[in-house]
Amino acid sequence: MGTHEHNHSLDYLNGTPWFVYECTIELDADYRRIALFLLYLFIFIVGLLENSLVVWVNWRRRHSANGVLFCIINVSLSDLMVIVILPFFMMEVTMDKVWLWGRFLCKVTNLIYVINFYSSSFFLAFMTLERYLSLARPTFPAMFPVVGRRRWVLCGGLWAFSLLLALMENVHVDLLEWDEPGCYMMPEYHFTEWFVTVAFLCLIFQFLGPAAVIITCNVLIARAVKTAPDVQGQRDVWLVHVYSLVFIMCWLPYHMVMFLMLIDDINPYIFSCNTVEVLYFSFSVVQSLSLFHCVANPILYNFLSKSFRNNLINTVVTYLPREGTGDHVGAGTMPNAPNGGGADPGKQRKLSNASTSQSDVGS
Repeated sequence: MGTHEHNHSLDYLNGTPWFVYECTIELDADYRRIALFLLYLFIFIVGLLENSLVVWVNWRRRHSANGVLFCIINVSLSDLMVIVILPFFMMEVTMDKVWLWGRFLCKVTNLIYVINFYSSSFFLAFMTLERYLSLARPTFPAMFPVVGRRRWVLCGGLWAFSLLLALMENVHVDLLEWDEPGCYMMPEYHFTEWFVTVAFLCLIFQFLGPAAVIITCNVLIARAVKTAPDVQGQRDVWLVHVYSLVFIMCWLPYHMVMFLMLIDDINPYIFSCNTVEVLYFSFSVVQSLSLFHCVANPILYNFLSKSFRNNLINTVVTYLPREGTGDHVGAGTMPNAPNGGGADPGKQRKLSNASTSQSDVGS
C-alpha cells in the first residue's frame, strides 16, 4: 500500500540532505495507525458483504444483462479484488509499514490494488456513458451489447489496459530491506522521472478522464430525466448528481496530495519542510479514504435500485426451504421476473428509463 511513497530523505539540495533543515511540526503517527486500521477494517467488512451480495445477485444474469448491469458486475468484481487483500495492508499499517509476507505477495498485492485503481474507474465511466445512451440515444448502438463479441472484447480490453498501466508501476515495486523489510516502489535509476510518469498516468487515466465522462454524462442524464413523465420529484435528479459527487469525494483528495508530492519531487525548493511532512503524513490517510468507493458503489448503483432489491429478495427466496410445490408463489415473486414481475412489461420499461437508479436500466 505504500508503493507510491518513497524515502524522501534521499533527496538532496546542493549536495546536502534536505532533512538537515529544521522541521517544527510534530505529527502523531500512532493515532494515524489506529485510524487507518479501523478504516481498513470497516471497508473490509462492509465492502466484502456488499460486493459479495451484488455479484451473487447479478451473476446469474451476466450473459443476458444490459450494458449498465454488466458494468456494475465488473465494478463489484474489481472492488472485491482489492477488498480481499486489505488484511495485508491492515497488518502493514499496524506494524508501521513493515512487510512480513515476502517479495511475491509484496508485488502481487500491489498489482491487484493498482488494477482495481484503474478498472473500477474505467467501468464506472463506461457504465455512466451506457446509461446516458440508453436514455437519450436509444437508437445508438450499445457499448456492451448482449449479442455478439463486442461486449467481451471491450470488457477484456478494459481489464488488459488496467493491467498494463498497473505493470508500469509494479515492475519497480519490491521488498526493500532497511531497518525493517518494507514494500515500496523504488526504481534503481531515475526515481523522479518514474514517479512523475506514474503520477501523471494516474491523474489522467484514473481520475480526470473518467471524471470528465461521469460528470458530463450525469449532467446530461439529469437534464433528460427532468422532462420524463415518471420522474419521482427531485429525488431522481438529486441522485444523478450524487453519483458524480461521490466519485469526486473519493478520489480528489488523493490526487491533490499526489500532485503536490509530484511538485515536491520535481522542485524540492517550493515547499517548506513542515509542508512536506504533512504531505507524506496525509498520503496514507487519503489513500485509505479513496477505498470508500468499495463501500459506496454497491449502495449507489445497486441497493438504491428497486430492481436490485426485488432480485435480491427473489434470489434469497429461491434458497429458502419450502413446503409443497410452490403453487402459491405468485408472478410477483418469480426469481427472474423483471422488477419482481407482476406488472405490464411496457410500463416496467418506461419506469426503468425514467429512473436514475443505474441497475434499473433495461431490467
